[in-house]
Amino acid sequence: MPACYKTLGHFIKCLFIFSLIFLWIAVLNTVGAEPLKITEPVLLESGRITGVHAGTDPDVLIFKGIPYAAPPVGELRWRSPQPVPSWSGIRNCSEFGAVCPQPKASFFMRMNYENMSEDCLHLNVWTPAKRSKELLPVMVWIHGGGNITGAASSPYYDGRSLALKGVVLVSMNYRLGPLGFFAHPLLSKESKHGVSGNYGLLDQIAALKWVQKNIKAFGGDPRRVTIFGESAGGLNVNCLMASPLAKGLFHRAIAQSGTAFIRNRHLHEDWYGQESAEKQGVRLVKEMGFSDVPDPLKKMRILSADNIIVATKPTLGVGGEKGNHFNFCVDDWIIPDEIDSIFKQGRQNNVPLMTGSNADEGTLFTLRTAIKTVDAYRLATKVLYGRLADDVLAIYPVNDSSEIRMVLARRLGDMIFVAGARAFVRAMGSVQSNAYLYHFTMKSRGKLGAVLGAHHGAEILYVFDNLDQGRTEPDENQKALAKAMSSYWISFAKTGNPNTEGLLPWPAYSIEDDQHLEFGEQIKVGRHLRKAACDLFDKSMLESKIRR
Repeated sequence: MPACYKTLGHFIKCLFIFSLIFLWIAVLNTVGAEPLKITEPVLLESGRITGVHAGTDPDVLIFKGIPYAAPPVGELRWRSPQPVPSWSGIRNCSEFGAVCPQPKASFFMRMNYENMSEDCLHLNVWTPAKRSKELLPVMVWIHGGGNITGAASSPYYDGRSLALKGVVLVSMNYRLGPLGFFAHPLLSKESKHGVSGNYGLLDQIAALKWVQKNIKAFGGDPRRVTIFGESAGGLNVNCLMASPLAKGLFHRAIAQSGTAFIRNRHLHEDWYGQESAEKQGVRLVKEMGFSDVPDPLKKMRILSADNIIVATKPTLGVGGEKGNHFNFCVDDWIIPDEIDSIFKQGRQNNVPLMTGSNADEGTLFTLRTAIKTVDAYRLATKVLYGRLADDVLAIYPVNDSSEIRMVLARRLGDMIFVAGARAFVRAMGSVQSNAYLYHFTMKSRGKLGAVLGAHHGAEILYVFDNLDQGRTEPDENQKALAKAMSSYWISFAKTGNPNTEGLLPWPAYSIEDDQHLEFGEQIKVGRHLRKAACDLFDKSMLESKIRR
């Protein structure tokens, strides 16, 4: 029994307070909207929930760990996400849900590995809405981590600052690694669509469907949904734009340092020298000793998530570690074709796009490298690029072994992230929606900046205006940049155009002008960003298509 009922005096006080609350609700109902109060449950399709205030701030409410799909466990492992079971009573959503199973090796994101479970398909909502019908723009964050690691509960992704600027912020967990992107012919046979492997993408689509059905309860507008993500989250934004299954679920897209304009793995066939996703699955089942059992999938579904991860050895491929890569594949259903082909033919979801890269993307991935000599560097380049190797070596020469790490970092950053972002905005020329290109050059302060520069992921704290979560005390220039970048992102979410009063105009991208907006010590417009490298990337991708 609540403490307020222990004495008659407390009971009278509580009764008086509740009377005022109900009176206030009645007043608001006369104008057709209900207040979002911490004492009032929010009604979802699956049941009622309560949240908490964002710290001591009464202007933002947080609802954490909201299930958007059934737990993908037991027979639901490696199946499409199923509807979340309804519950009775009021669900307390004041704590983040479990982190999806993954290797405990994340050196970038701060996460609670002690709370890790397959029952992880939860999302979080930050809202500044005082009434349920304010229809504020919605931003849905898709975390990075190579589709191997990561979680929406990282403090870097705290949505309070963005919510205070007038949006409803949603972040989601989705299945990762071998639990989110494992394919096998027997799994494809189970599917009525004849596919397997893209469960992590299906989770994201399920979360977006949840937003469409439920976000009004938080004061959000289901007709103004922006998806945005970094690294693998940005790659997944590419995929969602390319997927017919996501049509109508979002209305703008932002991809930060993530591109799918690369050599995509395919489900059934080997492409670009990569084993197909199904062939990888067959190999892994054999390595686990289940090939000759009557029902290998039954055996695989009985194993614990930890055993699955240990046995399949998922890796980000950073620093030359051995292991298996798990990511999306072209499956003729969720991803019906090569990503670049979908965009060039104008078959993508036609929504405005913002995308870009950081100045020193590669430094985080080359802290360790197996290439130690100049001859080894040149040989590896020839193996990777074939007849284009001389062109690559002309742009990225190495004359001394001491140069290898930084040259590799520059080459990796240019040839994947910078060139991939340019390929992305150029592919938008097939539709009418505008695209905007950016480049982030603000270096981290202290030792981190000296070693890594404007590294992969460095822009996240600026976009979320969460510099207080960083490793060093921000200076005034950094604070100003965070305010500006978050404002551009918010404006884009509101209108589909990042431009807003008081900030430098950001030109829409065109191949003729080839302009971008630089976010650094100054905000300025630039042209022909690392053009030689980007042109070489385009040439390399064309060669791949010919030689596949």
